[in-house]
Amino acid sequence: MSALTAPPTTFNAAEYLVGRHVAAGDGARTAVVSNTRTLTYAELDEEVRRVAGGLHALGVRPEERVLMCMPDEVELATAILGALYLGAVAVPCSTMLTAGELGTLIADSRARIVLGSSDFGDRVPAAVEHAPDVETVVLTGDWSRLRDAGQRARPYATWPDSPALWLYTSGTTGTPKAAMHRHSDIRFVAETYGSQVLGITRDDRCLSVAKLFFAYGIGNSLFFPLAVGATALLESARPTPQVIAERARTDEASLLFGTPSFWGPLLASDVPRDAFSSVRQGVSAGEALPPRMFTGMRDEFGVEVLDGIGSTELLHIFMSNRPGAVRPASSGTPVPGYDVEIRDEHGALVTEPGTPGELYVRGDSAATGYWCRAETSRRVFLGEWMRTGDTYVRNEDGTYSCLGRFNDLIKAGGIWVTPGEVEERLLEHPDVAEAVVVAVPDSDQLDKPIACVVPMPGRPVDAEALIAWCRAGLASFKRPRAVVELAELPKTATGKVRRNVLRDLVIQAEPAPSVEVVP
Repeated sequence: MSALTAPPTTFNAAEYLVGRHVAAGDGARTAVVSNTRTLTYAELDEEVRRVAGGLHALGVRPEERVLMCMPDEVELATAILGALYLGAVAVPCSTMLTAGELGTLIADSRARIVLGSSDFGDRVPAAVEHAPDVETVVLTGDWSRLRDAGQRARPYATWPDSPALWLYTSGTTGTPKAAMHRHSDIRFVAETYGSQVLGITRDDRCLSVAKLFFAYGIGNSLFFPLAVGATALLESARPTPQVIAERARTDEASLLFGTPSFWGPLLASDVPRDAFSSVRQGVSAGEALPPRMFTGMRDEFGVEVLDGIGSTELLHIFMSNRPGAVRPASSGTPVPGYDVEIRDEHGALVTEPGTPGELYVRGDSAATGYWCRAETSRRVFLGEWMRTGDTYVRNEDGTYSCLGRFNDLIKAGGIWVTPGEVEERLLEHPDVAEAVVVAVPDSDQLDKPIACVVPMPGRPVDAEALIAWCRAGLASFKRPRAVVELAELPKTATGKVRRNVLRDLVIQAEPAPSVEVVP
């Protein structure tokens, strides 16, 4: 009988993010500033150990899921870190879900313990009715039940590959899936994108539009600042331009993380132009950043915004522009530690610049797969590589640009049209705040590109003028055949446009949009 292999070295992400700073003598530094409380690293360490002790008292075991539905406050941050500290798996979920939707995720995760916010009324208790495995629900109004049950003296001896975090994908189509991440993934994204792209230091103060239940948000507001001993600025309110501007001014944010669905309304708002004077760097992800938003943030607010692409499956941004070297309309180049390839529909490598294909990525922060979704996991995770589902091209200068989702291309008149290219042109028009192009069948059931636009405040939408605008800046076949004005675009909890829902809305519109027949 062969000898057993020696166990791997232990690594606990909560101890890495919090405890080691206290051990190094930095316990007095400010770790978290929320809407209600400010905690030093020593105070945060104590709260984390208290929550871990409370979870242990409830019978939570290592590698067991603890599901959370709470706003960005100290309670959620310590719940996530406390679960990691205990060796359990943190499962933060969207606060935007209905009781039924949340119940579906609770049942899917098989969680026995659910932590929720008293601010949501009966939404969390109602959700639990859909999940028969749940034994205990603790709401923030009864938080002392956790923190006063006793402390855990030391972190559980997790390994780098031990499960740490499940994040449900936004589920633009179909049922959301839980991407499963390890303790080592957290350190990896902090030491690659956080340190080597952002250059984050202990003096930074991080403010994020995306919330902690997003992969993007949990990196921005927890992993990156805590990894270097910096300060996380947690904002529990809906991230309107006014809310974020006031928070940035009051708490002197130095790193501001947003999305295109935030930058657009911000540029159209009356927020004072000096509101972000403390911000040294802006960051954008979620969808491709239109060039006008990049130039607008630079010219109006003096903030350079780095566009990048990340995913729930990779935990954070894996390709990004660099400070002082931004190429607008691109996602930049791979973050150190990641490799990317563009492949055609047959999986063959695309080598010619300007030739579109599906983006593949590999890096050590990749999820181990989707929970109980073996078939989907096998389609997405291919050995070291992961399919992103995004259509990209490599530019002559070595940067990469997004053309939309791999299955979002529209064939109009027998020629492929990339929605992102048309949307970019529309967003250059001064009357347009947001724009999305979807395929809508005409009377012959042939797909035509239709533009759905949200106008700038006080600006009218002139459909003929916008179509002419596109014809003047694009090949004629790429122009939208009709324009539909909307007050807002349907979006997922992560701020991504729900194109399938938008397409259905346009098709079902009464009267249906008139599609021009000019070839």
